[in-house]
Amino acid sequence: MTKKTALVLGATGVVGTQLLKRLCTSKDYQTIHLFTRRELEYKDSVCKVHIVDFDNMKDFADLFHVNDVFICLGTTIKKAKSKEAFRKVDYDYVVEAGKLAKAANVENVLVISAIGADSKSSFFYSRVKGDMEEILKQLKLNSLHIFRPSLLIGERKELRIGEKISGKLSSIFKFLLVGPLRPYRAIHVETVATAMSIAAKSFTSGNHVYQSNEIEELANERELY
Repeated sequence: MTKKTALVLGATGVVGTQLLKRLCTSKDYQTIHLFTRRELEYKDSVCKVHIVDFDNMKDFADLFHVNDVFICLGTTIKKAKSKEAFRKVDYDYVVEAGKLAKAANVENVLVISAIGADSKSSFFYSRVKGDMEEILKQLKLNSLHIFRPSLLIGERKELRIGEKISGKLSSIFKFLLVGPLRPYRAIHVETVATAMSIAAKSFTSGNHVYQSNEIEELANERELY
């Protein structure tokens, strides 16, 4: 069976780090290109690291000629310092990557969004995520998988006290989040990474959106692979 090629944007992030480990250990890929701003601590023979200025991503358009593109880019307004800088990362860069993937006729594009993404939302964060999703859908990619996790649980390089407390509370009251509230349960970053790697294993055309509970269900299919 011929091995595939992939491109990962955001491999240093909390989900991207876990995703990269899964892609490398899966042995499904002969080459995995990584777009980062800095060198990675994680090393593997199939990985090719490219230090990229994301404002000039077009300079690396040739590297989008792969089977799967995983977009794990994302920041926070606090870290970005302004709404404009946040939108640049979570919208501009993601959309540009989608357009380059479209031009390269990529089989699968898999992207991290967030619960509550809605282009008509009164909340800036949710509106940016919703705008990003709408543009990607309009591109009519061969296969687009959008993952909308709720609060992410996992080890981060930077300490986020609020998220740490919220994660603990969410785990404690998880049993209360049932029925229509299930998508709001906190979810482990490992689960999201697993679901992304599984979704890339089989080609299903069109647009696909996964809430947290659906991400968990997809990740639980891992024993089939």
